[in-house]
Amino acid sequence: MFHRVALFTTLLTLVVVVLGAYVRLSDAGLGCPDWPGCYGQLSVPEAAHDIAKASQAFPGQTIEAAKAWKEMIHRYVASTLGVLVLILAVLAWRQKRAGHPVLLPSFLVVLIIFQALLGMWTVTLLLKPVVVMGHLLGGMSTLACLSWLTLRSHPRRRNTPTPDTTRFKGLALAALFLVVAQIALGGWTSANYAALVCLDFPACQAGQDIWPETNFADAFAVQQSGLNYEGGVLGQTARATIHMTHRLGALLVFICVAFLALRLFFASHSLRHIGLTLGGFLSLQIGLGIANVVYVLPLPVAVAHNAVAACLLVTLVWLNHCVRPNNAYQVST
Repeated sequence: MFHRVALFTTLLTLVVVVLGAYVRLSDAGLGCPDWPGCYGQLSVPEAAHDIAKASQAFPGQTIEAAKAWKEMIHRYVASTLGVLVLILAVLAWRQKRAGHPVLLPSFLVVLIIFQALLGMWTVTLLLKPVVVMGHLLGGMSTLACLSWLTLRSHPRRRNTPTPDTTRFKGLALAALFLVVAQIALGGWTSANYAALVCLDFPACQAGQDIWPETNFADAFAVQQSGLNYEGGVLGQTARATIHMTHRLGALLVFICVAFLALRLFFASHSLRHIGLTLGGFLSLQIGLGIANVVYVLPLPVAVAHNAVAACLLVTLVWLNHCVRPNNAYQVST
C-alpha cells in the first residue's frame, strides 16, 4: 500500500512540475492576481456577474480566462499532490513498526507546505525571480525525494550493491548535484526572461564572439521587492550573461554526465540499463536546449526541456539508490 501510494504521488509530482513549467512559459504565472483563489473565487470568473465582481475587487486588472485557467488547473493538481503527501506521511507513521521510513515522509510534508508558500509568493511578489526559481527547485526537490522514497520502499526488492556498483557512489552523487545546480540556472534563466536574449548557437548572436559582454553583478544580484517582474527587468547584457552561463553549465553537465553514462555502460553490467537511460535523456536534453535557441523558444519544446530535466534528475536518483545499500526499509504491501 505504502509503495503504491508513493509511486502514484511521484508520478503526480512529475505532472505538477511539467504543468508549472507550462504555466510559467506561457506567461500565465499572474493569470490570477491572488492566491489561493482566482479574483477572490475558487474558480476562474467567466459569467458576466462574476467578471463584474472580480473587476470591482481587482480594479485595473485585465481578466484573461485562458491564462487564469492554466494557473488554477496547476493549483488544483498541486493541492491534490499536497493531500497525497500528507496521506503518505500518515501511512508511514501508522505503519512505522512494519519498517516504513517516517523521517522522509515527514520532511516532505514540510517541503510541500513551503512549496505552497512559494507558490503564493510567486503571485504576491509579482514573479520575483528568486522566488520563481525557488518554486521550481522546490518542485524538483519534491520529485527527487518522492522518487527516492518510492525506490527505497519497494516491497520485494532489497538493494544490496556489489563492488561493481558501489565504486560509482562518488560519481553518481556529484552528477546529481551538478544537474540540480544546472536546473537552478535554468530556472534563473527562465525567471529573468533570458532564454530569448541569445538567438544564435554556439555564439550568443550571429557575427559576434562566442562569449558576449557580461555583467555578473546585475545578472545574479538579489532583486528588490515591489516591482512587477513579468517580462523581465534586467538589461540585455545581464540577460546575456545569465543565458551564456546556463549554456556553460550545460556543457559541464554534458561532459560529466556523458562520462558517467559511458562508464556505467562499459564498466558495469548491472548498471548498463541506467547508463543507457542517462545517456538518452542527456542527449535529448541537449538537443531540446539547442532547439529552444534555434527555433526561438517554441512552447512545446520549452516545456519538454523542463520535463526531460526532471527525468534526468529522477534517473540520477535511481542511480544513487542502486549504488547504496537499502537494508533499513523492509516494508510490506
